[in-house]
Amino acid sequence: MNTKGLISDYIAGLPEPKRSDMQTLHRTILAVMPKCKLWFLDGRDDTGTIVSNPNIGYGTQIRTYANGNTKEFYQIGISANTSGISVYILGIDDKKYLARTYGKTLGKASITGYCIKFRKLADIRIDVLEDAIRDGIKQARVHHD
Repeated sequence: MNTKGLISDYIAGLPEPKRSDMQTLHRTILAVMPKCKLWFLDGRDDTGTIVSNPNIGYGTQIRTYANGNTKEFYQIGISANTSGISVYILGIDDKKYLARTYGKTLGKASITGYCIKFRKLADIRIDVLEDAIRDGIKQARVHHD
């Protein structure tokens, strides 16, 4: 199955209201990044062991590891989990930037270095989330092109 099909199946398999929230987020990110590469990670490692929740990725960046190895990976990701939804904004060097810039206006969410977590989409301002995503994309391009 292709990536779009895997994403559709993943979202369709979620319980409501998480399914609707994830579908809205998916459409929102595609509106911000209409020509981006799509990713679907099922949460399993190379041995088939579940190591994380499944997640959908958008865009591409090259990540450089401490040992000098590089790997292509997504810029923006979303994942449903037991406590709600996580949005990953990768490629921002300043780990306090998201919280400092969007923490007061985003709504009921916890923000770590690159992750915004919330219980349901109605708890946050989606326009502010869109701004954070656009900002993250811009910063990742500056640092990772």
